[in-house]
Amino acid sequence: MANKRNNNDNKNGKMTVQEAGRLGGEATSKNHDREFYEEIGRKGGEATAETHGREFYEEIGRKGGEATAENHDKEFYQEIGRKGGEATAEKHGEEFYEEIGRKGGEANQNNNNNNNDDDDNNRSNDSKMSREEAGRKGGEASSRSRRNKRNNK
Repeated sequence: MANKRNNNDNKNGKMTVQEAGRLGGEATSKNHDREFYEEIGRKGGEATAETHGREFYEEIGRKGGEATAENHDKEFYQEIGRKGGEATAEKHGEEFYEEIGRKGGEANQNNNNNNNDDDDNNRSNDSKMSREEAGRKGGEASSRSRRNKRNNK
């Protein structure tokens, strides 16, 4: 950067756009605190949300996930999962896990009761899987496979 500036000084006495930006950023950081940057970040996020739809966020999330997957291995994801689990456990405590476990169990039981009615209608007498159930399970397996391939890149 300094070489570019020196070259420009020799040619026309002007600094580069990059040099001006760097100097401006340094001056701003000297005059403002963390709250200032949080506020302008929040405002920028709100403005972006107003001008972009859901697809925009899906696309940048997908691109970010792919870039992260290319640069990190399985151990990276295990480590961040472990840290996230520990942070959640510290924040919420045992009662939180009991409650979500109870709710999940109730939801699962309700789904099983509803599915049993459907299964009785969808299965033939020899207990073979219905086409609908096979399609659902195949779709879920295919989705898991694609997700695993993306995460292992």
